[in-house]
Amino acid sequence: MSPNVVVLDNGGGLVKAGIGGERDPSAIVPNCLYRPSAAKKWLHPNPLNSAAEQDLTSAAVRRPMDRGYLINPDLEREIWSHLFSSTLRINPSQCSLLVTEPLFALPSIQRSLDELVFEDFNFRSLYVADSPSLVHLYEASRGRPNGPKAQCSLVVDCGFSFTHAAPVFQNFTLNYAVKRIDLGGKALTNHLKDLVSFRSLNVMDETFIIDEVKEKLCFVSLDLPLHLNVARKSGKENLLRCTYVLPDGVTYMKGFVKYPDQARRYLSLTDGGLPSPLADVNIPDIAEEHLQDTKKIDLTKNEFDLTNERFLVPEMIFRPADLGMNQAGLAECIVQAVNSCHPHLHPVLYESIILTGGSTLFPHFAERLEKELRPLVPDDFHVKITNQEDPILGVWRGGSLLASSPDFESMCVTKSEYEELGSARCRKRFFH
Repeated sequence: MSPNVVVLDNGGGLVKAGIGGERDPSAIVPNCLYRPSAAKKWLHPNPLNSAAEQDLTSAAVRRPMDRGYLINPDLEREIWSHLFSSTLRINPSQCSLLVTEPLFALPSIQRSLDELVFEDFNFRSLYVADSPSLVHLYEASRGRPNGPKAQCSLVVDCGFSFTHAAPVFQNFTLNYAVKRIDLGGKALTNHLKDLVSFRSLNVMDETFIIDEVKEKLCFVSLDLPLHLNVARKSGKENLLRCTYVLPDGVTYMKGFVKYPDQARRYLSLTDGGLPSPLADVNIPDIAEEHLQDTKKIDLTKNEFDLTNERFLVPEMIFRPADLGMNQAGLAECIVQAVNSCHPHLHPVLYESIILTGGSTLFPHFAERLEKELRPLVPDDFHVKITNQEDPILGVWRGGSLLASSPDFESMCVTKSEYEELGSARCRKRFFH
């Protein structure tokens, strides 16, 4: 294992960074700078594993990535520099770098990344990987009896910027068969902002807060007519209604779900449309940690209810056409990707589907995908969908595994090779 390989999963939403060979990254940080409404300077967000409170209400956000691709190398340099010096505490000139790059990046974007790595940070050597191949490598290495086949898999990556269905064969992504849906977690958050702003409060500037609302309260519907019917009901009969309290910036800096048990009542809905006994669960008072605060504060001015927004937002991934997007849903996207491969691979790919990316964390995501996929797949093929243990860290863990392999250094492009041959010729080594 080489202790001098930095593994960087450079996503549009989060940067996961650490040392090759470790199980988990040392830092998970939003890939952006933010500026609170009352501040004049742009700040680096705290790592997600930090307990420090920060007021993100109405914070402006600047991101170096747009639609998944690096468009602002200067801003990325500032984020990486802070990450390397303050969190990882490494000297780049003594390290190799394994970094992820989205599929189908233009040569000009690839060149910007190479310049950042070799000219700005002076890394010793570089390996550029794509997410699906790293996910496949990690899952195949685990050797689970019910896991994906070792030779090939179909990686469904629902990330921040877009969603890919990518066949991988012997650790190489089959680029000619990859299919994409041009929406991901960012589009879902923006759609939820629109719905809440139209119906309740103006939250168009609350990116971080609505991100959290989406992650805590949204779910994938297994029976859309049933949930639509329940959402139309009033009072206690509406088992989908739940309340989110916005931060006030004084007493508490983070928002919270007002009645946590109430938010989980949708789990009790049965296929027949009648609630199970779980639906009669007693709704307790507000979350315990906020109980004392809420006795003194009138929360009703600073809260909003969600009903059908909770399942209509994730529905976008399965039915983009409902939003006017001229694109296939996720199940059709997978079928198109499989059909682009050799027929001998079709049955193996369908029984080796791996879900990764933050959007696959919505409750019932895998069940809904299997339900939609099964009618589109030949009857004599098995459909098996595997959830990653941690869909947010899956790519980084695959990179960490690759970085600790004995052959890693021979796969890299060195700084001297880059200076002699240039970016374009060096890139051919990565089969991009």
